[in-house]
Amino acid sequence: MRAPNFWYKEGVLPTLLSPMSQIWAWRARRRLTKVKPTKVDIPVICIGNVVAGGAGKTPVALSVMERLHTSNINAGFLSRGYGGSISASTKVETSKHSSRDVGDEPLLLASVAPTWIGNDRVKSALAAVDTGIGAIVMDDGLQNPALHKDLSILVIDGRYGYGNGRVMPAGPLREPLECAMQRVEAIALIGDVSDPLQAAMPKNIPILMARFVPATKDDDISGKPVVAFAGIGQPEKFFETLAGMGCDLIDIAGFPDHYYYSVDEIMRLIDTAAMADALVVTTEKDMVRVPVEARDMIRSLKIRLDWNDLGELDEVLGQVLKEKV
Repeated sequence: MRAPNFWYKEGVLPTLLSPMSQIWAWRARRRLTKVKPTKVDIPVICIGNVVAGGAGKTPVALSVMERLHTSNINAGFLSRGYGGSISASTKVETSKHSSRDVGDEPLLLASVAPTWIGNDRVKSALAAVDTGIGAIVMDDGLQNPALHKDLSILVIDGRYGYGNGRVMPAGPLREPLECAMQRVEAIALIGDVSDPLQAAMPKNIPILMARFVPATKDDDISGKPVVAFAGIGQPEKFFETLAGMGCDLIDIAGFPDHYYYSVDEIMRLIDTAAMADALVVTTEKDMVRVPVEARDMIRSLKIRLDWNDLGELDEVLGQVLKEKV
């Protein structure tokens, strides 16, 4: 799904849809208060967002896992497995499962740490606990009340923020903003931030600021002509990263989030690149959804988060780890 343009501005359509938004908000509140969360014996760190679409949750989850590993904590990921066919609680095996089985993000997570998926977050968490891991990092799940979270970090894209500030379907919010803010202990603000958004940040919780950068400086993509494509929440962010690396963007193609590419679509991009003597580049997350026979002809760009103050992130994580580990 690609976010409609009217989610990011005021107008007639958001106003007309506002009665439906009130119903959505009521259902969201009811769901959150109806369920008593289940606690597990290890810390659960939730990386969530309040808008539909991409805000940068998975990169934040990966960065948090890196910090846990630095602290010698053997942690695992928990994901719903969006886009995959498996709904039962399952440990992801990269040698066995495809993105069509478990979703694209869990495959990326599983390359870094043990990862469990499943519609029932509690069952998946208990399965993870049984293996002896020391902490759980949830990639998404802020709106799922079934599992108790010891720490919730809200991820916000600095450019898009909360859109027009309305709840779906009139805007991008999954729930009323004030409702979400009551359940988070920190905010991860990603990318360049507008002054109004910065001013709207709460003053009573840590605001962790970061930006996307290439994971390595010695890549063979920087400064080259490229044909870039991405099927993520905000493809523009990927294209801007390439431009920031000095790449000459010969052509760009944005697809819906979690999109599965056909061989014909990929070959058209490869042909376009060949005519310009350019590289075809996509994201790590997209690469697992590219047909296997075409992957050798495409480069994937690995990115990471560069935190303004890494010590501040460690301090936020340390507080919950000290209490429960």
